[in-house]
Amino acid sequence: MKEYILLIDTIDAKGLVYNVSKVLFANNLNIEQNAEYVEKESNKFFMRTVISGDLNKNILLKELTEVLPEGSRIKLNAKSKKDIVILATKESHVLGDLLIRYIDGELDANIKAVIANHDYLRDLVEKFDIPFHCISAENMEREAHEDLVIEQIKEYEPELIVLAKYMRILTPKFVETFPQQVLNIHHSFLPAFIGANPYKQAHHRGVKIIGATAHYVTDDLDEGPIISQDVVRVDHTFSWQDMRRAGRNVEKVVLSNALQLLLEDKVFVFGNKTVVL
Repeated sequence: MKEYILLIDTIDAKGLVYNVSKVLFANNLNIEQNAEYVEKESNKFFMRTVISGDLNKNILLKELTEVLPEGSRIKLNAKSKKDIVILATKESHVLGDLLIRYIDGELDANIKAVIANHDYLRDLVEKFDIPFHCISAENMEREAHEDLVIEQIKEYEPELIVLAKYMRILTPKFVETFPQQVLNIHHSFLPAFIGANPYKQAHHRGVKIIGATAHYVTDDLDEGPIISQDVVRVDHTFSWQDMRRAGRNVEKVVLSNALQLLLEDKVFVFGNKTVVL
């Protein structure tokens, strides 16, 4: 029996769950899983439901629209692997972790390609029989280079783009081309420790917690809706190299967790934050 994921984002009102369930029952569909959340301040209702059965998508969406408040956002996705493209530069820790999870079957996705602005990671990627494209930015304007990257990405038609320590600032054109499709990871020192050598800066300040943040990419640098975060404790015995090692471990876990949430359609964007069901 084929499974689908139904996502509803609407104004809260009495009887929403009842009305949706009634439509699903009338279409001979079974509810396998269900999660709901009401954001009280804005009176917003979010619902993620895994359903199974044979359905006519157009008919089901029409009937759901009729029983939900005007302006409701309804998505119905077949439960299947999503295609992703990964962007990288030189650092291998995050990319390597994703590739290992992919080959082990932990990552429920199809990695279509890795695109980088340096050739450093080609050998690593090709060990996994995944296409690798180096698009150098040397002696190129940012926009001209980015146009080449966009063109290469479009050839694979990915549903998600993952920045695995891709050390290039994306332009508004890139964000507009792939809205709510780009996932980024960074150390949680931002904005306290920006620029070069953030772990050295953190070490000099004697920080006690370091971590990582995975978020959607928007036009506001490193300020997109947050999907996943985590931290580890450090102390005065840690060198800056120890802190960097601990931080990289957190980055790997946080990025893979955030990506899995997106692959499972568990993330709703609400303003500049997310609801995860």
